[in-house]
Amino acid sequence: MTSSGPDESLGIDDLWGLIEARADATPDALLAVDELDRVLTFGEYRERCRRQAQSLEPFGIGAGTVVSWQLPTWLESLVLVGALSRLGAVQNPILPICREREVGFMVRQTGAQFLLVPGPDPWRGFDYVGMAKDLGASLDGKPEVLQVARGREAVWAISRPLAEEIAQTNRWRGNPDVRWIFYTSGTTADPKGALHTDATVAAAARGVNDAFETTPSDRFAMVFPFTHVGGIQSLFGFLDVGSGSIWTEAFEPHATVELLRKHGVTIAAAGTAFWLAYLAVQREQPGTPIFPNLRLCGGGGSPKPPTLDAEVRDEMGGIGVVNGYGLTECPSHCLNTVRDPAEKRAVTEGRPTAGVEIRITAPDGTVLPAEAEGEIRVRARQLCLGYVDASLDTDAFDADGFFRTGDLGRFDADGYLVISGRLKDIIIRKGENISAKEVEDLLYEHPSVADVAVVGLADPERGERACAVVVRAPGTPPFTMSVMTKWCVDHGLMTQKIPEQLELVDKLPRNPSGKVVKQELRARFED
Repeated sequence: MTSSGPDESLGIDDLWGLIEARADATPDALLAVDELDRVLTFGEYRERCRRQAQSLEPFGIGAGTVVSWQLPTWLESLVLVGALSRLGAVQNPILPICREREVGFMVRQTGAQFLLVPGPDPWRGFDYVGMAKDLGASLDGKPEVLQVARGREAVWAISRPLAEEIAQTNRWRGNPDVRWIFYTSGTTADPKGALHTDATVAAAARGVNDAFETTPSDRFAMVFPFTHVGGIQSLFGFLDVGSGSIWTEAFEPHATVELLRKHGVTIAAAGTAFWLAYLAVQREQPGTPIFPNLRLCGGGGSPKPPTLDAEVRDEMGGIGVVNGYGLTECPSHCLNTVRDPAEKRAVTEGRPTAGVEIRITAPDGTVLPAEAEGEIRVRARQLCLGYVDASLDTDAFDADGFFRTGDLGRFDADGYLVISGRLKDIIIRKGENISAKEVEDLLYEHPSVADVAVVGLADPERGERACAVVVRAPGTPPFTMSVMTKWCVDHGLMTQKIPEQLELVDKLPRNPSGKVVKQELRARFED
C-alpha cells in the first residue's frame, strides 16, 4: 500500500521541526485537552516547550544527554518531550507500571544521566521519588533525579548536578541520530531497548494518519500510557496533520467514556482491551451512543476477536475497528484503512504501509509462497536501528536486514496480513501444534465469553495441555467445561485442539499495550 498522506501533512521528520512548523501553521488549533479541562494549543505548546527547555539546560541536559522519564499521561509529560527534543536529548520513556527492578535495568543499560519522575507526592499510591532516590543511591548517585508535578511548569532536582560533569559524558554512545530508546514489555525476559530516530517514529505516525485519513477536526483518545511507543508516535501524528487529542492520566471506563464524549472523540484509539471496555459501557445504555462523533476505533498492540469489528460498528457507531499490527521495534507497519471492506478489517491486520516490506518465511529464512503460513519478517523506514544491547541484533535481524518478529502469519489472496499467533504461543500437544489464537477466536464468539486467553501448561502425558482462561460476560448463563466442549465440537474444532482445562477469572492480566501476560496465567494455573 502506498499513499501520499493527508493533505495537511507537514512531511517533517524531526520532532522539534514539527513543533515549530505546526505552531506556525495553526497556532490556535487544539493540540490537547485533559480531564482537568486544561487546554493546550499548538502555539502554546511551542512556547511551553521553549520555557521548559530553558529550565532544563542549566542542569547540563543537551545534545545526546540520555534522559529516562517515567511520567503519567499528563500535559506536563507532553511538554517535557518537546523540551527535551529542542535540547537534542536521547529520551527513554518508561512505563509507569515499572518498578525498581525494571527501571534500574533500563537506566543502567542506557547510561541515563537523568531520571524524571512524578513528585514530590506519590502518584496513584506509589512513591516514585522514593524509588528513584533509592535507585540513585545504589548507582553512586547516577542518574540525577528530577521531579515533575502536575500543574507546575518547573522541573526541580533533589540535589543540584554539576553541569560540567554531565557535559563530559553527554553523547550517546551509538548512532548520533538516535533520539529514542523504547523498551519492550519484558514479559518473558529482560526488556530490550529498541533504538529509534525521529524519522523512524515519524514514518510510523504517517502510516497511521494515512490509514485513518486523519484531519485537523479529529479528536484522538490518549487513554493509554504516553510513555509507550504508540504514545510518542501519536504526538508525531497530531503535529503532522494538526489534529487534536483528549488526555487522561488513568483509564477508568465510565469516567474515561464521559471525558471522551464531552470533548467529541472521533478516533477511540488504543487496543482490544479498551474497545471491550467501551462496549461494556455502551451495553449499559444501548439506545444512546456513548460517542456520538465516533468515526472509528483505531489502534493495535494486541490480537482482536474476529467479531469485534461488527460489534463496535453495530453498537457504538462509526465504521468499526481499524486495527493494525506492530511492535516496539517497528510500531505500525501493517494497517487496515477506513476504506477496507468490513470482512477484511474483521479478520486481518491490513496491508503493509508505505515504505514497508514484509516477508513470510520458513524457519531457515526461505521466503514462502503466497498464502503460506510462516514467520513474519519486516524491513521498513520505521524499523528501529537495533538494540541498546547490540549482541541481540544478530538474532533479531536476518542477513537482508529484515527484523524477525517472532509472529506467525500469512498473506491472503488479496494481500492482507492474517496473524495466526506467536512462534512461542503454539501449544505442542502430543507432537501436534495448536494455535492458541485459533481457539481463542472461536471461544470469544460464545455469548457467555467476555474475554479469553488460551495457554499451554506442562503435562506429563501430553507434553502440553491447552487451558482456556475465560472472563464470563455479566448476566449470561454459566460457562462450564461441558458447555465449552460442546461449543468447540459444534463449530468443527478438531478434538485435539479442544482445551482440556477451563479456568474462570474476573479479568485477564494485560500489559499497557493490551497484550495478555500469558506467563502470569501459566504460573497461576500450572499445577
